[in-house]
This record gives sequence, structure tokens and C-alpha cells, in this order.
Amino acid sequence: QVQLVESGGGLVQPGGSLRLSCAASGSIFSIYAMGWYRQAPGKQRELVAAITGGGTGGGSTNYADSVKGRFTISRDNAKKTMYLRMNNLKPEDTAVYYCNRGRGSDIYSPGDYWGQGTQVTVSS
Repeated sequence: QVQLVESGGGLVQPGGSLRLSCAASGSIFSIYAMGWYRQAPGKQRELVAAITGGGTGGGSTNYADSVKGRFTISRDNAKKTMYLRMNNLKPEDTAVYYCNRGRGSDIYSPGDYWGQGTQVTVSS
């Protein structure tokens, strides 16, 4: 059974940084593309960043325009963990952040497995 557990959220001031983690269990982690989503109150869940799977190295990445240059997605296949480093945080980044295991390896598309979410609040 696949389980995804996010951690690392919290309250941070504008301009601050956080690193989110998504720990996976119960499956072969390295072959799957993975994604980070967020959902703010009253808004739809949106894809923030994704990283492909398979082979060695960190995989190919892509980002939503709103976070390019500020967020970095990465993965450690040995630890079965994905990360989202968030710098220069803005109040509009406030949301619950979720990780998702993709359906395939080389191209990310959302799969059926989600974590429970971790709250990120950016406020002074």
C-alpha cells in the first residue's frame, strides 16, 4: 500500500523560506514522477512543481509560473523522499501543500496517491 506523508509546513514571514518533505512508503519510489500541489481557501488545487522519475539523478523538473525562480523541487530516491524548497515566500503562497505520485515515469500526470497535506502560512 502506498503512503505519502508531507512535513515541514508552518508559519513564516514574507521573504522567508521553508522546505517541505514528502516521504513515500510501500512502493518503488524512484521510477515514478512526483508532483507538489497546493490549495488555498476557496480555490482549486493547483500544480506547483513536478519532477520526473526513473534512473539516476534528480529528474527533469517544471514549475508553475507563479513560483519559478523561488521554489525548487528535488528528490532523494535512496530515502524515498521528495522535497520542495520554497524561498522568498509571499502571502499568496499560503495554502495546504500536497504531494502526489504520478502515473508514469518520464512525464508527470497526476496519479491516485496523495498525502494528507501540510499547511504553509505566510504572514507578518
